[in-house]
Amino acid sequence: MSSTDLAALLENSKELDRLRKDQEELLLEINKMHKKLQSTPEIVEKPGDNSLSRLRMLYIQAKELSESEVNISTQLLGQLDALLPSGTPGQHRRRIESNEQKKKRMKPDSDVTRLSPSVRNQLDSLANMKGEQVSARVTPEDAEKDEWFVVKVIHVDKETREFEVLDEEPGDEEESGGQRKYKLPPSRIIPFPKRTDPSSILDFPPGRHVLAVYPGTTALYKATVVQPRKRKTDDYVLEFDDDHEEDGSLPQRLVPFHRVVALPEGHRQ
Repeated sequence: MSSTDLAALLENSKELDRLRKDQEELLLEINKMHKKLQSTPEIVEKPGDNSLSRLRMLYIQAKELSESEVNISTQLLGQLDALLPSGTPGQHRRRIESNEQKKKRMKPDSDVTRLSPSVRNQLDSLANMKGEQVSARVTPEDAEKDEWFVVKVIHVDKETREFEVLDEEPGDEEESGGQRKYKLPPSRIIPFPKRTDPSSILDFPPGRHVLAVYPGTTALYKATVVQPRKRKTDDYVLEFDDDHEEDGSLPQRLVPFHRVVALPEGHRQ
């Protein structure tokens, strides 16, 4: 583990703390505006009142902070994966082919206790995802293409930083043997936006490539945003890659916002 890598991780953790503090302050401002409009809704009709413009600006700021938090969190997860203990000191990290090999090479004492409090808090928040549905890449690192599915988190190991997930609908049970379990690092997990938490919802503009659940399935595929949402609760209108009609056109499909996530960097299809 180089001091440069650890310094970069700690710097990102500080940035994550700053973003969360900014979000808390911004949320207080938004709540004040909500209370003002609820108590005196007629104020917006007065000449010169800028309450709605002010509220819109606060929402834009909240959206930008949320997007920044997602980006920093993704970087932190990648940095943590890169700092996982390798085998013998001096050896380069190599891909792990089985969970048993990984367990043999793990250090008996956890590195989590030596990380900064903010990073440990980040891991704690991941542990709280038990029971939630997330998107997960279940294919190995050397696979020709990435396959992402909707899975359920059944356990998060803070020491090994592994997610144990359950694919509740793996397809043909006779071929797959029923439900399958996987143990995956955080870099292969993407949480879905929460319908009850507006701060977790991202707005993707037209033309943005995303990863989305194909209607009627539990699989995620690369898609392109066709038109923006007018409200937070609106569905996305997407065009999925390779979803061609007989005439070669791409049909536009509605996908709930809570089943759309950012396209991972380096996605293979």
